[in-house]
Amino acid sequence: MKSELDSSPLYAQLETALASDIAAAILAPDSQLPPEDSLMARFGVSRTTVRKAVENLVARGLVEIRRGKGTFVTKPKIRQDLTQLSGFVEDMIALGRRPTAQLLDKRAVPASKTVAQALGVPLGAQVYRIERVRLADGVAMSFDETYLPLEIGEKVACDDLEAEPIFALLEGKYDLPLIEAEYQLEAVTADEHVAQALGIEIGSPIFLIERTSYSEGQRPVDYEKLYYRGDLIKFGTRLSRRPHART
Repeated sequence: MKSELDSSPLYAQLETALASDIAAAILAPDSQLPPEDSLMARFGVSRTTVRKAVENLVARGLVEIRRGKGTFVTKPKIRQDLTQLSGFVEDMIALGRRPTAQLLDKRAVPASKTVAQALGVPLGAQVYRIERVRLADGVAMSFDETYLPLEIGEKVACDDLEAEPIFALLEGKYDLPLIEAEYQLEAVTADEHVAQALGIEIGSPIFLIERTSYSEGQRPVDYEKLYYRGDLIKFGTRLSRRPHART
């Protein structure tokens, strides 16, 4: 059988292929991984290659070996702390993950009421929208809609948005330091557009973060709608007790 893998190292390509099947729910959570002989025949690789790929998937928490039963797909969740203003790339690197991005769309659009309020522009004014899928270790984690003031967005859109984080571009290239942000987090379900971007079923549980980031002088420069897969991530924070007035 012709191999489905086109480049070396083969174990890494097999690992990516299986991780993609897991992300797309072709290999559903708690389902058993195909036997070694089946994977060897499908991909035209050796038993050693299969075992190395599975070993890496175990290390990434995507599958687990159950003694006497076999290898099963797990439901790994990344914990992301909401304690400071940071971007996806910074968060994933801090967690030991490999962040990548896929650019889906970039264009000028009229500002909706929500976007206009967030960016401080008139309703219907032209703003720049960038849509990307963000991945960790090759698995789609979030679908991001980023809205920027038109002048800023037209500049940012000229950069390689699959390789360069927008936060890094704003701060490092366009001299717009990000000082603080407002967050809103809620549980929602994936509509058709979000589901297609993330490769999940319509109606799947997701987290929606709405974040407006401000530069110096309380200038809003970035409004985002971040749709995170509810089956792959959880959020945490640390809270301080409000001081009580003594009587």
